[in-house]
Parts: sequence; structure tokens; C-alpha cells
Amino acid sequence: MKNIATLTQEAITLLKNLIETPSFSSEEDQTALLIENWFNQNEIPFQRENNNIWAFNKNFDKNKPTLLLNSHHDTVRPNQAYTKDPFKAIVEDGKLYGLGSNDAGGCLVSLIATFTHFYNNENLPYNIVVVASAEEESSGKKGLNSVLQHLPELECAIIGEPTLMQLAVAEKGLLVLDIKVKGTASHAAHNNPDNPIYNTLPIIEWFKDFSFDKISEQLGPVKMTVTQINAGKQHNVVPSECDLVVDIRVNDCYNNTEVLATVREHVKAEVNPRSMHLNASSIPVTHGLVQSGIALGRTTYGSPTLSDQSVLSCKSLKLGPGDSLRSHSADEFIFINEIEEGIELYIKIMSDFFKNI
Repeated sequence: MKNIATLTQEAITLLKNLIETPSFSSEEDQTALLIENWFNQNEIPFQRENNNIWAFNKNFDKNKPTLLLNSHHDTVRPNQAYTKDPFKAIVEDGKLYGLGSNDAGGCLVSLIATFTHFYNNENLPYNIVVVASAEEESSGKKGLNSVLQHLPELECAIIGEPTLMQLAVAEKGLLVLDIKVKGTASHAAHNNPDNPIYNTLPIIEWFKDFSFDKISEQLGPVKMTVTQINAGKQHNVVPSECDLVVDIRVNDCYNNTEVLATVREHVKAEVNPRSMHLNASSIPVTHGLVQSGIALGRTTYGSPTLSDQSVLSCKSLKLGPGDSLRSHSADEFIFINEIEEGIELYIKIMSDFFKNI
């Protein structure tokens, strides 16, 4: 078995290759080949569907619970403020620059290295499955959600996203609503008591003032925000309808179905969710994975940003090297020592978790 130092250096090399291989959401076929190559070189059988790659530990036992390790290899497109080549892995002052280096290439290669470290272990109390998934950035249909049908029931998961290796024990879900408020079209010069724009005002006021009762210890309250409004095409015509878009960040006290039902109960308009599957997620602070992290000096917090946790129904912890504030930024980077620390901490947290079962 390779030692941790060797695995770490090979993981950094893999990350450099991933950076230099474009992998926009739904276009990850070439980075999938790089990940396949890692498993082939380490003599680890794997499976692939579309651009998702996954593998199980060598001594998989169907009678044991299963721990998922997951991160994604797709990226957003580089923004116009880049001053460096986003597809060139540049190392300067201890930083590895490149598109996807921080979100979430550093997490992905660290988790793959961690999985490889545990792969041959004969006495694990848990099975381990690692999934390098696609389409995370676009919440696409051919990402982690499509792989779950091929996996055994999951007891818990570590989702690799940049958290500075702190323990994100909860993550807000997302519910985006398209709302159509109807009225009566007319000439603006005539009296019209059914102007849909005016009909919209109490609905906007309701979203502004309504509070859900349950407040999460980690994530706080559900937050609803009207973010778009559109109506009318010319100054002298009252339109027949007014459209709103509402962004709702759901805490772990509710699921999206419950929130949608509350909105429809109070809002007298046509309410259509864009999707229902991006639910909030969490893991109890008392869970062994979290306790192992706390014992190693890690702190817990609730994350406002969305990840592939949203498609899981099991307990899940978001944890990874890098800083979320760098994600999708120009000249994205990750510190080399963050990857080194990430692999070391992943292995320590999982080892202590297994030891204390």
C-alpha cells in the first residue's frame, strides 16, 4: 500500500491534470478518463455511467453500513476577470491556480486519495464507496442523483466541498418558485380594479413578512426573497398577469414539500416550483464522524451554499480543503498545504470514527 505522502503527491498531480482538462457541467468526459486512470493505476475496479465514476472498497460486505465519499469534477465557466489562464495549473507562492482547483478539485482528489488509502483494509466496520460525480454545478439529471440507484443504502456521507476543513453539519436547501399573478388587461386610461401588478403587492408583502416557526440551531430561519418581477410591455396597457420569482433557502427543520404547501396556502396565485429535490441536509453533532472532527480541533457550522448533499437522504457532512469564498472567483486557487492537510485530516477523522464504533 502506498504511504500517505506518496498518495498526496499523486493527488496533487491528478489535480493539476484535472485543471488543464476542461470539464464544464455535462462536458466532463475527459476528466472522467483521468479519474479512471487513477483507479487503473491503483488496481481498483470502478464503474462508470455517463461522466460519473464510482468504486467500492475491496472487502465490501453487504452486512455492514456504507459510508459515501463524494465530490464533483465539473466546473463553472471561467469569468471574464481572470488574469491567469484558467486551464493552466500554475503554482506560485504555495498556491495552485486554475479553474476548479478550489471548487471542488482539491476536495475530489483528497477524497480519492483517502479512499485509496483505505481500499485494501480488511477490517473496516463500514463499507466505503467513492463517487466522482458530474453536473454538480448545474444540478443536472446525470450527476450524483443518477448514481444513487446503483449504490447500497447509505448510512452517512462526506461531501467534499471547500470548508477550510471545518465541519459543515447542516446545509440549507433551495426552492425556487415561479409565481404568476393574474388580473384583467385594459387600457391604462380606464379604471381597472383587477390590475395584476397591484394584485401582486400583498403577495410580495407576505413573502417579506412571513416567518416559519421552526428555527434551526445551525442554519437559522427559512429565508424567502422575491428576486425578480416582470409585467407589461407598454406604458398605456395594463397587463393580464405579473410574474414573480422567489428564492427560498430552506433550513433542516422543513422539507421543500412542506414549505411549498405553506406558500400555496397563503398565496392566491399560480405557484410552480422549478424543482423539489434540493432539500436541506444535516448530520447530528453527536454522530461519530462529527465527534471525530471535533476531537481534532475542527469547528461546526451551518452552510448557506448548496452542494450534492441536497440529493441525499442519509446523514451527510460537508467537509473539504479550500475556502468557499474562492469558489467561482477569478484566478481561483487552492493552497498546496490545504490539500496535504485535507488528506491527513480525512484519514484521521475516518480512522478515529472507525476505531470508536
